[in-house]
Amino acid sequence: MPPVTRILVIDDDTELSQLVADYLKPMGFEVECEHEGNSGAERALSEPWNAIILDVMMPGCDGFEVLRRIRAKSKVPVMMLTGRGEEVDRIVGLELGADDYLPKTFSSRELLARLRAVLRRSGWVAETSTQAPMKEIVIGPLRINVDSHVVVLGDTPLELTPAEFGLLLSLAKAHGRVRTREQLIEDVADREWDVFDRAIDMHISTLRRKLGDDPKNPQFIKTVRGYGYQLVTPTR
Repeated sequence: MPPVTRILVIDDDTELSQLVADYLKPMGFEVECEHEGNSGAERALSEPWNAIILDVMMPGCDGFEVLRRIRAKSKVPVMMLTGRGEEVDRIVGLELGADDYLPKTFSSRELLARLRAVLRRSGWVAETSTQAPMKEIVIGPLRINVDSHVVVLGDTPLELTPAEFGLLLSLAKAHGRVRTREQLIEDVADREWDVFDRAIDMHISTLRRKLGDDPKNPQFIKTVRGYGYQLVTPTR
């Protein structure tokens, strides 16, 4: 019997939470719901989950605070829901460690596709596979361990989300060559969305910040206007 995929929905909108649960359960998911931020954060950290769907706008303890509490102790994949659709909400969520975001105008098919993509990315981490020989990509002072998902810049380990690691790995494998946004989306999310999907740009922005890149003159991740991104060996 395949392992059960456990999803926790934290959203004060009980009707929407139930709709999500009703849609996902026939797809093979076990879905539990919490409708308040504090109890949601507590439950997120007290039980094993494969992914968490988290609303941004909740009274009292909002989704950003819940995400902070989760990220302080867990790397469980988190997909955030935003009702206002404002870019600032998405940027803040991604910087705090969210793996993806979805406007509340989502279709059920898009929810399922993005959730499966987040789960697929998180499946890359295999902490128990210590016996396998490790593979490493070295680009200047940057070392990327493909098997353990450890990324080290100089002597400093970097804390990357699964999405950020996937983007960095895709760019590193194409070192010196440009990857289009469409190619990056296919590599990282396994979903066919618009080539101008801003989620890629925001993940790149947070990844640059963690690499210490100056956004006006990046040394690692170059922007090729109208095309995509390129990982290069820094000259500094």
